[in-house]
Amino acid sequence: MGWLALLLAGLAGWLIWTGRLQRMSAKDGMALGVALVGAVLAAKGKPVIGAPLLIGAAMFFVGQGKLRGKAKTAAPKPLPPQDIAQARALLGVAPDADADMIRAAHRRLIASVHPDKGGTEALAAQINAARDLLLRHQAER
Repeated sequence: MGWLALLLAGLAGWLIWTGRLQRMSAKDGMALGVALVGAVLAAKGKPVIGAPLLIGAAMFFVGQGKLRGKAKTAAPKPLPPQDIAQARALLGVAPDADADMIRAAHRRLIASVHPDKGGTEALAAQINAARDLLLRHQAER
């Protein structure tokens, strides 16, 4: 049963390494912890306690689609022109700005308003959202 614990730890590492659990929620982390505890208990000779924990965690991940890859998403909706104009104004880029110019403007602006530099998280989130919106708009064109 020790190989099962190693296999589960390897699976957890692989999920994180490939980005399938990159944005791990608290529930994902707890399920992963329960699976590891179950594997350790099963490896220590207590499979009656460890096996249900392992099975429950596996069912959670399969039910969430974490082991099957990224969930299929619907086609993105077209972006409203006023949102794009507001994002350009926030970042201070021209309408004909390319992706590199958008990223450069984002880096300059976020360096001064980042929460670690005394800015607010809300403003940093708006700036990040504006960058994402403009980059997505750029990719659609």
